[in-house]
Amino acid sequence: MTETRASARPGDPEEVLGRLGSSWTWMLGAALASLVPGILLLVWPDATLQVVAVLFGLYLLVTGAFRFVAVFGQERGERVPGLLTAVLYVLAGVLCMRNPLQTIAALSVIVGIVWLVSGLLTAYAALATPGLPHRGVLLGTALLGIVAGIVVLALPSESAVALTRLLGLWLVLLGMMELAVAFAWRSAQRRLTPGG
Repeated sequence: MTETRASARPGDPEEVLGRLGSSWTWMLGAALASLVPGILLLVWPDATLQVVAVLFGLYLLVTGAFRFVAVFGQERGERVPGLLTAVLYVLAGVLCMRNPLQTIAALSVIVGIVWLVSGLLTAYAALATPGLPHRGVLLGTALLGIVAGIVVLALPSESAVALTRLLGLWLVLLGMMELAVAFAWRSAQRRLTPGG
């Protein structure tokens, strides 16, 4: 337990959020928040742009909430990239939900910016945090986001079907990587627990 968390009072909201955000079940929930909409988009490629915008907006809002809580599982000095990413996800989610009848170009720009900035912030956090477990998986996730963001921004989708498939594929890949991190985290916690 870190010095920061050790000095917190029991029942302190920061302490509660810290325990929740660093639990493997919270990480599992975040992985499912990516995986489920990704699968829905892949099995429903003919969804209208309105449905795609609402699904993606819900994904962004839920993921932003998961990332916000997960930030409290980190040291205070390491929280800034995670907080910025959480705020970015929530703002983009609100944009998608507020105007689901937007054009394919507008949705592509929102998606591209979220993936690119989120990938850059994740890469920074992975490289700047000393002794970070699973650094390779986080860097892989960051690289995936950066590449996806660049592709969407450089070649905006010309149809809702193309954007839906790209969104679905990326969310499924991201969800699977997050699942791997969650189960690796559970395994590490069990090794550190006496009698685990």
